[in-house]
Amino acid sequence: MQAKSEAEKLENIRSAVQQMSFAYKGEQERKKHEGPATSTPHLEAEAEALRRAEAVLFAAGEPLSAEEVAASMPAGVDAAEILMTLQEAYIKRGVNLVEVGGRWRFQTARDLSFLFTEYREEDRKLSGAALETLSIIAYCQPVTRAEIEDVRGVAVSKGTIDILLQCGWVRHRGRRKTPGRPVTYGTTDAFLEHFGLESLDTLPGKSEFQAAGLLDSVLPVGFEMPRPSDSDEEEIDGLNSDQDDENSAFHTDFLAEDENSVQ
Repeated sequence: MQAKSEAEKLENIRSAVQQMSFAYKGEQERKKHEGPATSTPHLEAEAEALRRAEAVLFAAGEPLSAEEVAASMPAGVDAAEILMTLQEAYIKRGVNLVEVGGRWRFQTARDLSFLFTEYREEDRKLSGAALETLSIIAYCQPVTRAEIEDVRGVAVSKGTIDILLQCGWVRHRGRRKTPGRPVTYGTTDAFLEHFGLESLDTLPGKSEFQAAGLLDSVLPVGFEMPRPSDSDEEEIDGLNSDQDDENSAFHTDFLAEDENSVQ
């Protein structure tokens, strides 16, 4: 029994040695096909160059030339090759690396441009005529177009008043009870908010204009700044009231003609 036990031990040892030999040969064969290790200083430098190029291009406020990008890379790296590799890596992403006029930049993919609709509000300066008209309306309201022209001394184009209406600083106040029933104009709450006024009573007066040097030192005797009115006056009708008056006048005249023809 003891001899058999020794024989079994020897057989087990031979089997273990054979398995280790097969494992070693298999590892050597695998290494032969795989080649040497892929981690080399050159590849590490290229990987670092890709990271640096990506960083500087993202942070740049304008397109960069290849030379400017290369200045951030490790020595011995081909900048053109790095840029082409980086461009290939981003070709199917939402942001692409593109060359524009010999310079490089990241930009949104063209097929995603529909996601970005930009709305800009541009401040439009008022002309001198519009500013003068606005000032007259503010101080003389409720005021008609003819009265504005009388103060300015020149005709006021419809476009000037339309601009002020579009700005939201001027509104229709009503119609004056005079021949022709002219429309009257006044300012809005938006006008007060824009110019920082609590009410029309806080508009600058004669003393403020003189202190700012906007009025001559010698003024006509009794000169006073006009004071605006924000209350509904008896002489002002609503914009639709004239239509009712015209219709009633038409019916009256029509009936009068009938009565005369019957007589």
